[in-house]
Amino acid sequence: MTTALVPRRAIGTSGLHAPRLSLGSWHTYDRMHFEDAVGLVRTAVDRGINLFDVGVYAFPGGPPAFTDVLFSAIIRAAGVERSDYLLSEKLWLEGFGDGGFRPQLDRALFRVGTDYSDLVILGDLRENVIDFRDLVLDLAMLRETGLIRAWGVNNWSATNIQSLIDVAAREGVPGPDIAQLKYSVSRRSIPDGEPFAALWRQGLTMQASDVMEGGILAGNVAPTREVGRDPGGIRERIVASVPDFEAIAAELETTPAQLAVAFTLTHPAAATTLFGATKLAQLESNLGALDLVERVGAARLRELVEPFWADRGVVDPEGP
Repeated sequence: MTTALVPRRAIGTSGLHAPRLSLGSWHTYDRMHFEDAVGLVRTAVDRGINLFDVGVYAFPGGPPAFTDVLFSAIIRAAGVERSDYLLSEKLWLEGFGDGGFRPQLDRALFRVGTDYSDLVILGDLRENVIDFRDLVLDLAMLRETGLIRAWGVNNWSATNIQSLIDVAAREGVPGPDIAQLKYSVSRRSIPDGEPFAALWRQGLTMQASDVMEGGILAGNVAPTREVGRDPGGIRERIVASVPDFEAIAAELETTPAQLAVAFTLTHPAAATTLFGATKLAQLESNLGALDLVERVGAARLRELVEPFWADRGVVDPEGP
């Protein structure tokens, strides 16, 4: 089991360095006893996992959600100083109005109990009706005023991300540093495709998300909680592949969950892998993924899981 601190990688050119593993909060803290959540967060920080994504997956004006409010109490109870962790928030384009992102961000920061977010991730681009120049300049202003330190996007297409990079270059302001993308042994076409390879070469980095397909790749083939979207309609194929995936994990003397996380760490542009945990044992298991990569080797791991690439030729590598 890993005992050293989790190693870190740069988030683009922002100057921020993220741990290779980061903790999400979607359907986690609201399913835990408070004291258990405090212990989980404290252990994560002690092991070097200090990037927390507390973005609320609810549009402005939508049903109430309390993940971030719970985190505000958890992090305080864990005795973690603000300077000792990195905070990642979501900003939704549906809430971009006359005041830009500032009103939305102010509310988010108030709920967490802090005055800045190290990273903000723009939510899905559902309708391309927003002027990218307005977005880029608004985010530059938030950065200049110290409200954010870097920004990125969630599941945008390679073409639209390139447009953001080009606009930022023309305006002489920082562009996106990170793309949060679905990435797993099953969903690889977008992060591993040539359109995004061109972005990685320009210094963009990735935050891998949904790495266990809502727990399916960890063996929970019939999840009872809400899981992420299913681009390409491949979820049934993923479920069918689980027994063979479990067999590969057994050959490597590891667990399916550990193998799923380890795979994401082999991507050269991956700054951090985002996962959720409701038990300390899950956290410890995911920490073991770092050792697995070292023990087996990145190239060999990628070779072994090649047969589980379910969205190859199904999902456009350009992205949404």
